[in-house]
Amino acid sequence: MFKWIFHIGRIVKIGHTLSKHDALMDIIKLFNDRPKNLEKIRNIKLKYNVGDKPETPLVIALQNLGPGFIKIGQALATRPDIIGPETAFDLLKLQDDVPPFSGKKAIEIIEADLGLEITNLFKEFSAEPVAAASIAQVHMARTIEGKKVAVKVLRPGIAKAFKRDLDAFKWLAGIAELFSNEARRLRPSKVIETIAEVISLEMDLRIEAASAAELKQNTKNNPHYDVPEVDWSRTSRRVLTTGWVDGISFKKLEEIKSAGLNTNKLAENLVQSFLGQALNDGFFHADLHQGNLFASLDNKVTAIDFGIMGRIDLPTRRALANILYGFANQDYDRIAKAHFDMGYVPKNQDYVNFKQAIRAIGEPVVGRPLSEISAGKLLGQLFETTTRFNMSTQPQLILLQKTMVTAEGVALNLNPDINMWEVSRPIIEKWVAENLNPIAIIKDAFKVTFDTLSRLPQIIEGVEKIVDQAKQMPSPNMQRRNPFILVLYGLLAGILGSALFYSLYIMLQL
Repeated sequence: MFKWIFHIGRIVKIGHTLSKHDALMDIIKLFNDRPKNLEKIRNIKLKYNVGDKPETPLVIALQNLGPGFIKIGQALATRPDIIGPETAFDLLKLQDDVPPFSGKKAIEIIEADLGLEITNLFKEFSAEPVAAASIAQVHMARTIEGKKVAVKVLRPGIAKAFKRDLDAFKWLAGIAELFSNEARRLRPSKVIETIAEVISLEMDLRIEAASAAELKQNTKNNPHYDVPEVDWSRTSRRVLTTGWVDGISFKKLEEIKSAGLNTNKLAENLVQSFLGQALNDGFFHADLHQGNLFASLDNKVTAIDFGIMGRIDLPTRRALANILYGFANQDYDRIAKAHFDMGYVPKNQDYVNFKQAIRAIGEPVVGRPLSEISAGKLLGQLFETTTRFNMSTQPQLILLQKTMVTAEGVALNLNPDINMWEVSRPIIEKWVAENLNPIAIIKDAFKVTFDTLSRLPQIIEGVEKIVDQAKQMPSPNMQRRNPFILVLYGLLAGILGSALFYSLYIMLQL
């Protein structure tokens, strides 16, 4: 009972803030079959003097609700399939610009987590943070060894605040699913659970440290992109220490120009580095707004803040490359085939009609200057269209598309005349040539076979254990003619045979 009262009070406060900023309807419009009670809310007029109508009322409202809602909004921005593309792109504008907490409290957290006094960890430590975000803030420091570092400290009480807000949302989602068919289709409870899982990972800065280390390893041979090195001896669940970035924020365009850096080259390096991460490694920085990017000598791009990362497997990368390559060359058959081969579109859908729908997306941009065509928005149109053909949601692709739109926006700010397709083409074509040729496909087929064969001893051992157990069963003729044993042996032979025949099939298809 008390929990209900608490949740209702929390929801009322949230609704108050949303109404204050004229953002309540942005939430209500997600439900096509609006419950009557929600229709009544539509007519509520709260008397607040907020001046002119904000350009992005939902963004303004979430920023006013505090750090927890900023992070929830950022998480929802990755799910246009749930909240709609218009709302998702609106939420991309959310910025982690929140008031800092005291430097004294930051020092207390550092000492508690690392088990040493601040003077034994750092020769210098700036109590005044250089940046404050929804989850953590960053301090400049110098280690005992004399190295300049950035120390990221988790906000005190942030985990509790998130839990409080998410519990209220879970309760509200359950209510919505009771009264709205559209809510039951969208499954907001499941969405909130997913967001909670993502945010819980961000609450452990060791996870972010691991992401930074992996990205640095993957990009070590890229002379145009850099990731600060993690100081693992000064990193814990609530503290992350990395090398200091001596560069100019992408937010400060005039400073970048004044420093003599080439903005065109910076834009090119950003786009190509992002695509390289996605296609070559299947692991990419998924929060590429201007505040997370710095420019330095030789037009190098340095990224920070690795709380939101994207990961796509090799089959998905193949599909992505075929889709982008197909649009770049008006090869709609290639795009359609990629969707059907991956099972994105069910086999019972009409292939010709699907290809025609893709052509309807691609043909309007034929003949237009490539600089006017957004690869990210083109993918967004594709995902919207494919829903009509019962395409299953692909969260990894949606996150990549969202990140692509953000990266394109940053690149266009650096160079308004940038030709995104021309810049992207070398990366896409190189990857297609290296990974979609017959030899590469044969190698992958043999790799699948080898992986299967390498697991064969464990499989045999498991089968033998089951067989031994079956022999112990008190059936008079069990040891001699147990059909169950025959099935198991048949299964084992099938696994081995399938692996070998798969390789043969792939080679015959070439």
